[in-house]
Amino acid sequence: MQNNAWFVGDDQSIAWREAPVPEVGADDVLIDVRAAGVNRPDLLQRMGVYPPPPGASEALGLEVAGTISAIGSAVTRFSIGERVMALVPGGGYAEQCRADQGSVMPLPQTLSFEEGAAFPETAFTVWTNTFEAGGLAHGERLFVHGATSGIGTMAAAIASAMGHEVFGTAGTDSKVKAAEELGFTKVWNYKTEDWSEAMQGHGGVDVALDMVGGDYVPRNLAMLRDGGRHVSIAFQAGLEAQVNIMAIMRKRLTLTGSTLRARPNAEKARLRGAVESSLFPLVSIGKLKPHIGLSLPMSEAEKAHDAMRSGALIGKAVLTR
Repeated sequence: MQNNAWFVGDDQSIAWREAPVPEVGADDVLIDVRAAGVNRPDLLQRMGVYPPPPGASEALGLEVAGTISAIGSAVTRFSIGERVMALVPGGGYAEQCRADQGSVMPLPQTLSFEEGAAFPETAFTVWTNTFEAGGLAHGERLFVHGATSGIGTMAAAIASAMGHEVFGTAGTDSKVKAAEELGFTKVWNYKTEDWSEAMQGHGGVDVALDMVGGDYVPRNLAMLRDGGRHVSIAFQAGLEAQVNIMAIMRKRLTLTGSTLRARPNAEKARLRGAVESSLFPLVSIGKLKPHIGLSLPMSEAEKAHDAMRSGALIGKAVLTR
């Protein structure tokens, strides 16, 4: 029996080819994929700068939704036929995908398979970086770059649903408007406006979720309030930044950051529990769901990648079967 999946070739193109059905270990479930989320790390994997961790599938895809078709001997929480969504270290763009049970969640009835496939990567990322590392607390403000990205739209959805003011940046006036319609309090066009100075004029923020890096870092620090936290999750403008150490000391700032893909299964299981207990109540009443900007058949993965590269996408892209 074969399992078709999308793999990256030596020339960075992607090809849909046959591969063995993943073997199910004691702690694994096998998911018949109905939809898979598209994420920027998929593009980085194609570029050769974000390889799968050891032991993970070489196929693309970091999140899926579907139904369970097989379970390992140590799996007690899930059953065959159950609707689920899962965070995976690879192998999501496929007909079948293996997932460690600690990264699998029941798919709430309020979410479709497409919405379920767009939920794990962004929800895990936003929760661990904004609320755990960033410590966003009651009454505090959040700033997010890439307001219309999958991460940005999820951050705004979660934070605004929990009563926080959320500010951010986007690259066009139409994206600024879209972001504000999706839950942002105020968004600035980073190409035409000094967002750091403007945010300082609005009283500053407590947490900055940064996926840009480079020269954005000191500008982020300038708009943080006393005791503010700067959390890095990507570095689209560069890996290095110059910061004023005295400003960090004077305002008692914290600089931190993280990646998600290579975390051990036990840590992902812990994070899954935090996401379920904190966010599922909002999901169950329809107050929280991912914003999907593009849904395409699995066979059109290249088009989904082109849409993400173009910068025109608002929200998440998903691939369906």
